[in-house]
This record gives sequence, structure tokens and C-alpha cells, in this order.
Amino acid sequence: MEILVVGTGAREHALVRALSRDPKVTALHAAPGNPGIGRLATLHPVDPLDGAAVAALAARLGVDLVIVGPEAPLVAGVADAVHDAGIAVFGPSAAAAQLEGSKAFAKDVMAAAGVPTAEPRVATTSAEAAAALDTFGPPYVVKDDGLAAGKGVVVTIDRAEALAHAQACLAKPGSRIVIEEYLDGPEVSLFVLSDGTHVVPLVPAQDYKRALDGDAGPNTGGMGAYSPLPWAPADLVRDVVARVAQPTIDEMARRGTPFAGVLYVGLALTSKGTRVVEFNARFGDPETQVVLARLATPLGAVLHAAATGGLGQLAPLEWLDAAAVTVVIAANG
Repeated sequence: MEILVVGTGAREHALVRALSRDPKVTALHAAPGNPGIGRLATLHPVDPLDGAAVAALAARLGVDLVIVGPEAPLVAGVADAVHDAGIAVFGPSAAAAQLEGSKAFAKDVMAAAGVPTAEPRVATTSAEAAAALDTFGPPYVVKDDGLAAGKGVVVTIDRAEALAHAQACLAKPGSRIVIEEYLDGPEVSLFVLSDGTHVVPLVPAQDYKRALDGDAGPNTGGMGAYSPLPWAPADLVRDVVARVAQPTIDEMARRGTPFAGVLYVGLALTSKGTRVVEFNARFGDPETQVVLARLATPLGAVLHAAATGGLGQLAPLEWLDAAAVTVVIAANG
């Protein structure tokens, strides 16, 4: 099997590294990749947001599978372009990727599917934002509706800070925000593979989003992660599949926008039960690094099954008992 991975980050490096351990993967390519990826795959200087260019590269290389890593190419329709070229692609369509591309859309899907989540208010003006903040009270949770590389969320007890973030988000043309009730309790990340009908969960992980030691500083895309979670409820994965993942996949299919790829379910284990914090339409970074490090089943066939409607025939995944930890080194800002 020959595979092309689209993206430039540590998540894509983790995918390539896991795929390189699969004996049935005979060639690995990346567009555009990074120097670390270049040690394991052939790099191609293609814009990852250019669906036509990615599809043309995949066709020229004759790959069996394209894996779209980051959220921006998914929302931009890169998976659609590859699919339309007749090539198997792991990653949702632009329409399905709105589960991440719009937090308001995701909340609407959750409501329709009966998924437990924080109560939201959608605001398009400063006055609406102020009213929503007063409705919920502190701690305040303000989320930019669109993609923000994990940096569009502010959680604070300072109303002025919350309102300032809301106003900054709303300053962009046509923007809106989601303000919601605060969810207490530890957070968990669970990746669930889907072929549009079936779901296959991976193992849970926990990441640390604050920039500084002691859980201080602003939110980031993630400064570290680990797996397994020995403190998590034993039935957590089964519960999330039954109450969150499968109903969401069923609702997306009902809407005519089936979701095939990986659904990243961000969870809070609150005093009132498990609640969804957010959905993402791709593997998380840095959680992917620790989750794939523990996967014993060869990855290539698993992702190909998700891309081609074959998860229902997939054998149960096998996992290593060992623990995995990753720490992110990042430049300031």
C-alpha cells in the first residue's frame, strides 16, 4: 500500500512514523511534510490547502490512500478533491468537517443527536455576548466559532477579559461566537474512527492546554499529553461511543453529510456526568503522538478501512500496555 500524508506538523510525523511500522505500507509520501517526516517519507512541495494540487499529486504518485492531517485543509475541501479524483481519502468532506469548522454547527448537531454537552448561546454582537456572559456567570467560557488552531477559547473568572475576547472574535467580518456554561472536572480526549456508518474508538488520552507550568497561562493547541488514563472510569469509552460518537455519526448521515475520518471527542468528566467540550474533525496534536505509540495493530489497513467503508469488517484493535508521554517544545507566541 502506498500512502500520501498531507500536513506539516508533529501530528503528521506521528502518523508517518506509525505507518512506517506497517509492513504492508510499501511507500510513504508527504505534502509538504517537515524535516522529521523527510526521514521516513518522500516530501513533495505542495500547498496542503490546494485540493486540486494534492489530488493531482496523489494521482501522479498512484497512491492507494491519502490521509489529510490538519483541520484547515479539511475545511477547505481537500478531501473532497481527492475523493472526486477517485482516490481513497481518510478525512471528512468540507461539509462534514464543519463539526470542527463551526462550533455553532457542532452544537446544533449535538442537540439533534441528544449528545450531552454544555448549554450554549450563540452571539453575533457585543450586546448579545454581554447578555450571554451574564446568563451563565463565572467562570466564563467564550469560543470563537471558526478555526483558531486551539487558541480561540478563553476560560476566565474575569468578565472584562471574557468580553474583550468576545469582542476581538466578533471584530472579524461575518463572525460569531459561542458562549457556554462552564464544565467542571478533568478533560479527556477520545479519537473515534468512522467510515460514515460504523465507529471504532481508539484509547483515551489527556492533554495539557495551558502554556505554562502549574496549569497557568493562556490556552494553546496542547503542551503535552499522556496515555493511558488509569483514573478514568472503566466504561468511559463504551459510554462515549454509545451516547456521543455513534449518535453523532448517525445524525451526520441523516443530514446527507456522512462523516468519514476521525472524530476527536473532547470530554469533561463533570460532577453531573460526562459532557462533550468540543468536536474536532482530525487527529489531535499532541494526543496523536501518545495514542499511536500504543497502537499494536498496523495503522495503514485501519485508516484505509475507514476511508473505504470497511470498518464493520475490521478486527478489534490491539494495544500495548505501556504508557506514552509527549512534551511539546514551542516558540513563544
